[in-house]
Amino acid sequence: MAQKIFLGDMPEIMENILKNLNNEFHSLYSCTLVSRHWCKMTIPILWQDPFSFHQVPLFISTYLSSLDEDDKVILKERGINIVFLKTLFDYARFLKTLNLSRLETKVRHWIEFQPLYSKPYIGPLIRQISNLLFKLFIESGAILHNLNIYLSEFNEIKPEIFYSLGRNEQFFSRLQDLSLREIITEFSAENAIALLKILAKNSTKISVLKLEDFCSTCDSQVFNVLRCIIKSQEQLRRFNFDAEYPEKLHGIISALESQKQSLIEIIIDGCDYDSEFRVLMNCKNLEIIRIRNCDYERLLKILDCKISTLELVDSEIDASKIALIFEKFGTSLQRLKLESVDEMILDQLLLIEALNSFCPNVTYLNISNIEFSTQLIDLIGNLQKLQFLTCSWCIDGCINGLPDKERITQFAKILLLTLKYLDLRYSCLNSHIDILLNNCNAPLKKLIINNNIFDNKKNLKALIYFCIRNRSLKYLGVSVNSDLGLGLFMVVMEYVTVVPYDRIFVNC
Repeated sequence: MAQKIFLGDMPEIMENILKNLNNEFHSLYSCTLVSRHWCKMTIPILWQDPFSFHQVPLFISTYLSSLDEDDKVILKERGINIVFLKTLFDYARFLKTLNLSRLETKVRHWIEFQPLYSKPYIGPLIRQISNLLFKLFIESGAILHNLNIYLSEFNEIKPEIFYSLGRNEQFFSRLQDLSLREIITEFSAENAIALLKILAKNSTKISVLKLEDFCSTCDSQVFNVLRCIIKSQEQLRRFNFDAEYPEKLHGIISALESQKQSLIEIIIDGCDYDSEFRVLMNCKNLEIIRIRNCDYERLLKILDCKISTLELVDSEIDASKIALIFEKFGTSLQRLKLESVDEMILDQLLLIEALNSFCPNVTYLNISNIEFSTQLIDLIGNLQKLQFLTCSWCIDGCINGLPDKERITQFAKILLLTLKYLDLRYSCLNSHIDILLNNCNAPLKKLIINNNIFDNKKNLKALIYFCIRNRSLKYLGVSVNSDLGLGLFMVVMEYVTVVPYDRIFVNC
């Protein structure tokens, strides 16, 4: 089979393999050098989202080589004197993801990288090139899957862009993920509304829609068209509404009535409770709800569905307001995150009792600002299906501000054989992590720790011994700015792969 893949006899399998390398620039680039067939298979994937790579954006030159002669003359008049090479592929056609802010950032870096360009103010040139590239993508036949736009940026988009969008309906026709952010001025509203109308007309396959920072003072036409976008979708599955000024919802939430059969996840951030939210009562397939900085008590009460994932983030979480919710969700709840940002969670024992009584199927648990108590330990031991655990706990009644060693031993021993992931970055347990590791038999595959544990040889020895004894640990996550010395790093790497924690971090 390997030989057939290498020779290109199994293109479907080959394509699936390459797609798994979607974010690995160097790996994809290496694949283009294997053979002509591999190159043809890899290039479209490599150029789906080149603006997300962290390398110097030399690829901008490749795009500019595809401009027509008139546009190239404009660049030369602006002081851009590069050699336009003939390209092997129509690279612009492969674009699937477009973030206009990221586009402008890459263009800025590209201009600054040009050795002969030294004008102090490059803002107009950035906008000029960004417009040329945007137009190139549209007219090349590209079909976007992901679009991220600050609508306030559209006061700098030239009229010919809208003309091109009107003539190339395929550009937005398969859009699946759309993020729209803020309108700042009335001046930018006209262009923003024009874009939104095009999206409402041409984009009907959006499954993920994010609306962020739309203030109540926006032009009413903006909200009219946003409602049209929501209603025109065939199957909207995830909706994210992050309000800047939450006193009015302008029918945005009510428009979700049209998506009541398909909506699976909703994220609400910074909104006051409004009667519009009652539309969620009709969303019977809703499984995931994330409520951040809102009136979570009233929002949760109106839900009449089996929630599998619940995330609550607020300055202070009062368990007495949500205990009955856990009885309602019951065995359907599998992933839970409670982040009390500024204060300790109130009525902690009530929370623990509710989870113990009604939610035995939790596989992911992340509760912050809760005491490291025996009751909490018992809860974790009772969650027989727990696979992912994040410990952001506080100490209670401990000697010299440190958790009791016997309690840590008890905690380590109750960790179940189902546990695969443990995040200790912000945990009081780091102070005695050697005790935890020496008594832990859970088959962890990913462990995230605080960097300062390496200051203690006892901790390092316990970590190495855990790797030898456990054998299942694949990744150790640390902060990028870790002070881990090269010698110490090499010692640890003999037993486990050390990576920046965000590469293995698992969110709710």
